Formats: sequence, structure tokens, C-alpha cells
Amino acid sequence: MAGRTTAAGRGGRDQRDRRGPSAGSGPPAGRWPRRFRAPRLPEGRGRRRLLLALALGPALLIGGLALWLLYGSAWLRVEGVTVAGRSVLTERQILDAADIPLGDPLVSVDPGEVERRLLEALPRIDSVEAARSWPHGVELTVRERKAVVVMVQDARNGEGGGDEDGTRGRRYAEVDDEGVLFGTVAERPAGVPLLALDLAGSPSGHRFGPARMRQEAVGVAAALPERVRRDTRTIRVRSYDSITLEMSGGRTVVWGSGEDSDAKARSLTLLMKAADDAERFDVSVPGAPAASGS
Repeated sequence: MAGRTTAAGRGGRDQRDRRGPSAGSGPPAGRWPRRFRAPRLPEGRGRRRLLLALALGPALLIGGLALWLLYGSAWLRVEGVTVAGRSVLTERQILDAADIPLGDPLVSVDPGEVERRLLEALPRIDSVEAARSWPHGVELTVRERKAVVVMVQDARNGEGGGDEDGTRGRRYAEVDDEGVLFGTVAERPAGVPLLALDLAGSPSGHRFGPARMRQEAVGVAAALPERVRRDTRTIRVRSYDSITLEMSGGRTVVWGSGEDSDAKARSLTLLMKAADDAERFDVSVPGAPAASGS
């Protein structure tokens, strides 16, 4: 009997073991169910590389898109070039010198290079500003030089001469207030004096040279009051100290050198008001002007 009882007891335990723990029983002491845990980031250098990649990814994507928009797409390309500020130059002359290809990416247009090409190709331009006009254009704003005197081209003295030198019908070289010869015209502009450099045999011609003497005469022309400049037909330079204005009506002005031109211009204005019927005015010494011949 005892043997069977032992067997039965062992059989009952085997059946309970196969069925598993009863509903009321808990996990064994010291053991808990496994919970979800987020993956741990790599440590040290690997962690830094991962964070850097996550940070740079969007920036690289945006940068690539921007490069495509600027260079690869058809949206931001040069469709037209506008020109403002011109007076003598034609728009075609300016556009040809600027050499901006239509259809190129607008970002590829270098304003500084465009300005350099214009200034080199067109001496008449005194200053120019080139600017991109998003999304499709380029704007060019030019300022042309203005002539304060003109010179007869190919005159016998090599630098200029009066109409009486047998040079009628020849072209005129324009000179601005800096002494720059920047263009030629077929007709003498109204109100612009003719510059005649009569330096043959003059020591000043050898000492200073035609360019310096031209600059002296230009300074005189720039200092003249507008009314006097319009009445001046010729500025004749025979030496550094001998500059003369030949005006309409046979009047002359002895200017002397190009020094103190502003003071001489003021003296001439007052002198002409005081002796408006005079034929000869001398302002070579601006503090002691003189008029004669009436």
C-alpha cells in the first residue's frame, strides 16, 4: 500500500508540473517580466558621427536643392538686360560690350566683370553699375562723360587746332573735365569750346608736354560760368602761362596760366558786368582784373 501511495503522489505532481503553475501562483522569487528598452546610442566617436550626420543631412539636402535651382533649373536664367542712363551711346553698343549671354544662369553673371568690360570697350562711359535683377534680368546703369572742350582730329599741330587751320569737315575729339579723350563726333557740339594747342616753338610744350597743357586748358573750361562757356568759341594755349579765350563778337579774355581758375572766373563775371561793352578782358591777375577796348 505504501508503494502505491508514493507512486500516486509522484504521478499527481507530474501532472501539475505539466499543466504549469496555477492561476494564483506568481513568478519565482527574484524574477520579473522582461520590459522593452530603447537601443542605446553608440558611445564616444561613434556617437558624435551619428549626431553630425543627423544634423548635416537636412542642410546638405537644402544646399543641393538651392544649387539645382540656381544652376540647373530653367527658372532663374537671364531673359533680358535693361540699360538706363545712356544719352549718346546706343543700347545695342552697350549690350554688345556687356556681352551677357541670354539663357545663362543669372547667378553666373559677375557684375564686376560686366562693368570692367563696359569701361574698357566704351571710353565714353564714365561710370557703370551692373546688378542682377531677380529672377530673370540684369540692370545696367551708365553715366556718360560730358565734353567740356573738343579738339580737331588730325590737325597740323598734332593735338588740335582752330577751324581757321583748314580743318573744316574733320571730326572732333571730345575731352571731359578730367582731360580724357573719350569719343569723336562729326559736328562740333553747341556751347562747347574748341581747344587749340599752339605749342610750336614753345618751351612749355617740351617741358610739360601736350597732355599736361590739355589738362590745364580743361581746368580753365570747367571753371568758366555757363554763360561764358557758351560764348567761348576757342580756348587757345600757346604756353603754360598763355591761355586765351576767344569769344563771340571778337572779344578776348587773357587768362594767363591755369592756376587760380576759380578766382579768375569770378573776376571775369564781375568784370563783364561792369564793362559789358569791352572787347578785351584780362584776369591773369584775378585780384587786379582789367578791361579795354569799347
